[in-house]
Amino acid sequence: MAERITGHTELIGLMAYPIRHSSSPAMHNEAFAYLGLDYAYLAFEVDNNTLEDAVKGIRALKLVGSNVSMPNKTVVGQYLDKLSPAAELCGAVNTIVNENGVLTGHITDGIGFMQALKDNDIDVIGKKMTIAGAGGAATAIEIQAALDGVKEISIFNIHDKFWANAEDTVRKINEKTDCKATLYDLDDKEKLREEMADSYIFVNGTGVGMKPLEGMSVVPDKSFFRPELIVIDVPYSPLETKMRSMAKEVGCKTMNGLGMMLFQGAAAFKLWTGKDMPIEHMKEVLNIRYDD
Repeated sequence: MAERITGHTELIGLMAYPIRHSSSPAMHNEAFAYLGLDYAYLAFEVDNNTLEDAVKGIRALKLVGSNVSMPNKTVVGQYLDKLSPAAELCGAVNTIVNENGVLTGHITDGIGFMQALKDNDIDVIGKKMTIAGAGGAATAIEIQAALDGVKEISIFNIHDKFWANAEDTVRKINEKTDCKATLYDLDDKEKLREEMADSYIFVNGTGVGMKPLEGMSVVPDKSFFRPELIVIDVPYSPLETKMRSMAKEVGCKTMNGLGMMLFQGAAAFKLWTGKDMPIEHMKEVLNIRYDD
């Protein structure tokens, strides 16, 4: 890295909290080095309280752009100049592009999730998905899954600040796609069991399972799983969450969030640099395996 940094090196950021666990800096910096691109990618601990100032810093320091993760995805849009159509539909942003001081928000999470499924030989098109979560990442997954042709989506969320967002997501999916979406209370565990029972895939799109909620699961116990159910945990640190461990005991095919992280990162990489990320090289270097 020291040999690569010059007075011409351009900076790209990652703004989230917590963030020190992220694999994104290693991924992007390795891709820059592999392709000989003069960029550097750094992680910054930024929460809702410091987000506005941090976004101003993108302009002031002339950063190429930044990724945005929890808890900032659904908040950052108000500080930007423009939103891509997908980001506007999702009400969330995970990638900011700075074009001569004009900041545009994009969302690549849903694209990354669907591409990771395809890369792992999982075909959810025309089938039913049950998903927990209504924040930025979960919403992007839900919207993209509906646009790509998932037949039915059952969304579960607690009655928190994202409940209204979940209601809005369901309305958009039902009005603008051929997918049927329904919202349920995540506290209703019997309804969760019922919806999971006839689903092809279950997705935890919340932060439950990662710091500071390690050792917790949105699914109470392994009786909710059956061997035929595919189980995806979007958190990838730690890789072996309580939920995935329970699902494995039952015999489910499971998948961590590393694939989504890789492919959403590849989409952002393209927005910033105009280049394709070397996917197979990155899998090898970062030891990305979906079912660790």
